[in-house]
Amino acid sequence: MNPKNPWQSYRQVATRTASPGQLVLMLYEGAIRFLERAEAGFRLEDPVEFNTTINDNILRAQDIVRELDFSLNVEAGGELAAQLRRLYDYFDRTLLQANLSKNPAGIIEVNKRITVLRDAWATMLDQQGDSATTQTPTAELAAA
Repeated sequence: MNPKNPWQSYRQVATRTASPGQLVLMLYEGAIRFLERAEAGFRLEDPVEFNTTINDNILRAQDIVRELDFSLNVEAGGELAAQLRRLYDYFDRTLLQANLSKNPAGIIEVNKRITVLRDAWATMLDQQGDSATTQTPTAELAAA
């Protein structure tokens, strides 16, 4: 019988109990983490590790970007949701090109932009305080 990984259990509980706004923040943080790992792959000397690390982490970041895009409610989010959709599409295309060309510039650019979104999202959640778990703000409608 294999014991459960405590980190895996913690992450499952955290995602089940998080508010929609907190889930979006977690997605941004996950994308940033994978982009940082992809960027670190450029420092590897072994060609197999180099390609695998970059490819796998870019693909994971793209999955998160696509999930963020898929979860947009364009009707309720209006122009903000439409702009985010275009931005997520740009991120996805830029990461695809960075992966194909194995050029870190696209990864660095997307990481900077996602970090700005994450910081803005975290600020919005902080300003809402405890109401983040009970109310849906206008910006959250765009991503929920």
